Amino acid sequence: MSDSIIIVEGLSKKYRIAHQADRQRYTALRDVIAQKAKGLFGGRGAEAGARKSVEDFWALREVGFEVKRGEVVGIIGRNGAGKSTLLKILSRITEPTAGRVRIKGRVASLLEVGTGFHAELTGRENIFLNGAILGMSRVEIKRKFDEIVAFAEIDKFLDTPVKRYSSGMYVRLAFAVAAHLEPEILIVDEVLAVGDSEFQKKCLGKMESVARQEGRTVLFVSHNLRAVRTLCGTGIFLEAGRIKCAAPIDEAITRYSATAEMRNRADFPANESRPSISYVSVDPSQLEQGNLIVDVGFRSPFPLNPAVAGLVVSSSAGTPVFGSNPRFHKDGFGQSKLSAGVLRLVANGLPIHGGVYNLSVWLGDWQTDYDEKRDVLAFEFRNGQLQSNTPNPESIGFVDTCARWSVLNGSHPRHEH
Repeated sequence: MSDSIIIVEGLSKKYRIAHQADRQRYTALRDVIAQKAKGLFGGRGAEAGARKSVEDFWALREVGFEVKRGEVVGIIGRNGAGKSTLLKILSRITEPTAGRVRIKGRVASLLEVGTGFHAELTGRENIFLNGAILGMSRVEIKRKFDEIVAFAEIDKFLDTPVKRYSSGMYVRLAFAVAAHLEPEILIVDEVLAVGDSEFQKKCLGKMESVARQEGRTVLFVSHNLRAVRTLCGTGIFLEAGRIKCAAPIDEAITRYSATAEMRNRADFPANESRPSISYVSVDPSQLEQGNLIVDVGFRSPFPLNPAVAGLVVSSSAGTPVFGSNPRFHKDGFGQSKLSAGVLRLVANGLPIHGGVYNLSVWLGDWQTDYDEKRDVLAFEFRNGQLQSNTPNPESIGFVDTCARWSVLNGSHPRHEH
């Protein structure tokens, strides 16, 4: 107990969630893709004046663990598992509903872009403000000032109000402040995904230095399992607000990767009244090469002319990264009338970072969307580098790459993959 710097006991957090009742039966993927893709997927929103209902949602339930001084702990799990809620409670941003947290020492947190900075103040002024919040004297802050500015690479904009900063500049300065102002505990959420790849490597190196050379404690949330495995010694795997595994990092990642949420295929019951998706699968053998092969099986009570599927790959933060559907390139897709079959997408060499991504799919024809499955699969790219480019105006997300759709057959294979 004496060397535990964080002690969490019976921690629970409840939110009240309002739901819209009597929604239109079919909704497109417009709210999970970029705004510019709205007109491509069709669909209708909720009806005006629909009734609302309220339910209790437990983001965390009976969470308990200890972190030793100098440990680097990776917190992993799918979107909605409770990771960010846990970090907000540890950072004293959110109050728990039940349980308690004991922390020994100063905490510096980097949870989301904008947290902890005053938008009207300059970068210089925010450095001193954050240092004061951490309890440091002006002399201590001045001693670290030049290191912070050099690390953040924002010296030209030091006296510019941070409200004029890009998200990348904001994150660079925020991380530099959090890592250099000597907190005993450094808490970093997925916000580092905003920065470019070189800066991410720089941040990971700094966190490693902070932990191993300076003996400070780091809590790190990321869907980049490669980075988590490299940096962390211990892992906490959260699922539906509960700890499923707290163990050495390799064991925690193995448990996470083996869950149904990281599966390569999802099946759905048949719907006799409308066209519907019957299964979605991802070829796991291709992911390590950065290739994405997705099969979408479907059934319909009437022939679709033609059957059309589309997909969106989103980051752990819910940002659309890549999307495709044959409506972007109708030529050559064919007009076959099918009431059952499999539609396949092949996208080779996707230029995106290694990490965990969510897949959403929809089914329709040229004019109408009939079915959708949101965040139906979560899968891990283990290799790949993000490349900046200028996407096609019709593309979804910020990655534009060559993708090809094809119809495998007109029957419905029940035992493929």
